[in-house]
Amino acid sequence: MIFAEIEAFAAALPRTGAVAGLDLGTKTIGVAVSDGLRAIATPLVTIRRTKFTADAAELDRLLAGREIAGLILGLPRNMDGSEGPRAQSTRAFARNLDARAPRPLAFWDERLSTVAAERALLEADTTRKRRGEVIDHVAASYILQGALDRMGRIGARADDDYD
Repeated sequence: MIFAEIEAFAAALPRTGAVAGLDLGTKTIGVAVSDGLRAIATPLVTIRRTKFTADAAELDRLLAGREIAGLILGLPRNMDGSEGPRAQSTRAFARNLDARAPRPLAFWDERLSTVAAERALLEADTTRKRRGEVIDHVAASYILQGALDRMGRIGARADDDYD
């Protein structure tokens, strides 16, 4: 199931279970995962893209055994909020993933996630070579952390309703 709103995505998830975040590029897919309580996103790995079936199989292999409850895909919007060809490609990838193995899936605005990841890696004094190796899965963790933080605020508001 693909959800347009993060609130609907959060409601479709079980109470606990990890969520994976993906930073989909033309040549790579950055992958990050959360803990089971969905508080912290951790960069995992970068997959070199070939074709959809191979990419999806590699994702399945990586996520197997991690009890992934849902997926967050970074949606590359233009700075004015509009969607261009890369966003349409991401939406098509999501539809293909959903058809292959349905699980809750939502998009998260990824504007400036790579910039933030690059800045963090520069502040950590990471070499240029190492930055190139890890930038995509670090960006995926920024995307995922943004979604986790938002879902945490949704949950906090729902808990306040019971007080």
